[in-house]
Amino acid sequence: MSQHQEQTAVRTTYFSIIGNALLALLKWLAGFFGNSYALIADAIESTADIFSSFLVLLGLKYAQRPADENHPYGHGRAEPLITFLVVGFLIVSATVIAYESIENIGTPHELPKPWTLLVLGAIIIWKEASYRIVMRKSKETNSSSLKADAWHHRSDAITSVAAFIGISIALLMGKGYENADDYAALFAAGFILYNCYHIFRPALGEIMDENVYDEVIEEIRKYAMQVEGIKATEKCYVRKSGTKYHVDLHAIVNSEITVREGHTLAHRLKDYLLDHMPDLGNVMIHIEPNVCTWEHEAR
Repeated sequence: MSQHQEQTAVRTTYFSIIGNALLALLKWLAGFFGNSYALIADAIESTADIFSSFLVLLGLKYAQRPADENHPYGHGRAEPLITFLVVGFLIVSATVIAYESIENIGTPHELPKPWTLLVLGAIIIWKEASYRIVMRKSKETNSSSLKADAWHHRSDAITSVAAFIGISIALLMGKGYENADDYAALFAAGFILYNCYHIFRPALGEIMDENVYDEVIEEIRKYAMQVEGIKATEKCYVRKSGTKYHVDLHAIVNSEITVREGHTLAHRLKDYLLDHMPDLGNVMIHIEPNVCTWEHEAR
């Protein structure tokens, strides 16, 4: 990640922290004075989001440390590890919300206040806008932890939509439907758990070095063929660590060139890829002789 990308990621995380803190306070107050547990459940998630955004910030700063003797590939693996912690916060939030919702379903309570719908409407618009902003920044910086933070905003928007629907039903149907608000909170908890998987799975793939970056591989092969002396490319393995992609590439060259020429060509190819693909980290080039030329000489 370049210095500009790092600054962008850090600024985006501060945006999330400040936004979540203000919204959590608003939801707690509106939920308490507006008799809405769905809003209080929403506040619980926003409070957890504050801590998870702090984790994302710490993870981003640690992941950008340069490579050293003990970490020759850098510290990028801190990002998916932080993502796991963020998912843990989400799971705890969903569990607390579900438990409290079930408890409140069987407890008689007053109808929510109508003005809570206005609060929720504003929250939904803000959280969906926040999701789009943070997701765009995660793509710009290639950050998995920022992507997880973006999904936090989206899940928050969904829980607010569920709360809006639940409160609307309770207000429209009147006495006897007070627990529609609690059912909405329970639904929101289930949706949060569903989103946890979609956040967790890519981070797990990153930790397990899954070779699932077909678009990156296609781009590597395209640029490799622009280097004079490269006849073709064979194996190409890509793994992601933080915001960088580490590459193992087999390049096919004329079998008649010397070892020194092959070594020079490998460095030329590596430099060309790094110049044209700034998201690449370590690039390992293995030189292979041209098969057709080799078979012809053997005959």
